Amino acid sequence: MSNTTNPYQTSSAPASDRFNVLAIVGFILAFVINIAGLVVSIIALSQVKRTGERGRGLALAGIIISAISLVLSVVSVIVVIASAASMSGSTTGY
Repeated sequence: MSNTTNPYQTSSAPASDRFNVLAIVGFILAFVINIAGLVVSIIALSQVKRTGERGRGLALAGIIISAISLVLSVVSVIVVIASAASMSGSTTGY
């Protein structure tokens, strides 16, 4: 009986002690450019799942912050456009 392992045996990726760089970048971009932060954080999350690196929390936080920021930006643009349209329609012609 030999002590060799089965070459066809699959195992999960070993956990790494290093942080995923894209997770850090995505988290930072979430505060600056929300769309870029969302995309980079999603890519980082998939890399973290595949490689086992650290940074899953940062990637998730980047996704959540980017999504909330994006929704708030869209809502604020709609409010500004609606208020500008209502103000231009209510001029009395003085």
